[in-house]
Amino acid sequence: MLISLEELEKATNNFDQARRLGGGGHGTVYKGILSDLHVVAIKKSNINVKREIDEFINEVAILSQINHRNIVKLRGCCLETEVPLLAYEFISNGTLSDHLHMEEPRSLPWKDRLRIMTDISKALAYLHSAVSVPVIHRDIKPSNILLDDTLTAKVSDFGASRYVSVDQAGPTTAVQGTIGYLDPMYYYQGRLTENSDVYSFGVLLVELLTRRKPSLYRSSEGDGLVTRFLTLLAEGNLSEILDPQVVKEGCSTVDEVASVAASCIKLKAEERPTMRQVEMALEALQVSKEHVAELIEETDNMKSVATDYPRVSKGAKPGEATRCYSLEEEFLLSATYPR
Repeated sequence: MLISLEELEKATNNFDQARRLGGGGHGTVYKGILSDLHVVAIKKSNINVKREIDEFINEVAILSQINHRNIVKLRGCCLETEVPLLAYEFISNGTLSDHLHMEEPRSLPWKDRLRIMTDISKALAYLHSAVSVPVIHRDIKPSNILLDDTLTAKVSDFGASRYVSVDQAGPTTAVQGTIGYLDPMYYYQGRLTENSDVYSFGVLLVELLTRRKPSLYRSSEGDGLVTRFLTLLAEGNLSEILDPQVVKEGCSTVDEVASVAASCIKLKAEERPTMRQVEMALEALQVSKEHVAELIEETDNMKSVATDYPRVSKGAKPGEATRCYSLEEEFLLSATYPR
């Protein structure tokens, strides 16, 4: 949808700082209410350069062709300014980074972290394998993951993203992304593939497990977060670096998520799993023992209902049942339990 500049100025009270939601070096995001009463987040560029224009156009091209519950929706754009203005659905609960790196000792509960990880994996698997031309996000990090009121994750910021045709091994591009999350193979060789997103996602898993920032962490030996994580995992001392809240709440699932993370951050890109495989692994972990117990109980109830139909005949011994049904009962059984 094309939106006029006048409409966006009115929606944001002429881009009043009181409506500012956040932003970085490239752009500022404002909250606005359109005339149709839709609440939107409007991204306005801070820099009028060709690269910035290209990124905004690139984001419009990608987001206008994809639709997924875990990817932020583009509501419209304004082309009346030198750099386009983009209007997204408004996501009310900030970024994953806001929730993960708050000053309080406790952060997101483990069950929510696991669900958020799964949401992000679903979005990336969709981008890599479900759209007609695969899309590589290229900048997966907590500040680009938005959370709504139910803590459902929405992947955002597709300015750096790239299409990769199915018959293409991966384009050679100028390296772009965020230090700490960058795939080393992509950083040194400049060859972009879906595996680059897998690596960034693996780093994000490590960050959710440890609650430490990859760009800032350094061990006493001078190792970065990924190296230290893999070293402690190999030594069986992972609890040294894990968020204490995760250790307390996560139980056995923590080790399994750590294994998934380790497979994603392997140095050789070809040894990493696909995002579809990662999605399936994380979804499997969400099936809790309580849910399995509920299914077993439900199955037992169905069995007891089924055994209520047969009646014990007069001549039968106690505990024995025979198939002595009336015509009506036979009809009900044949309709309910087809043979």
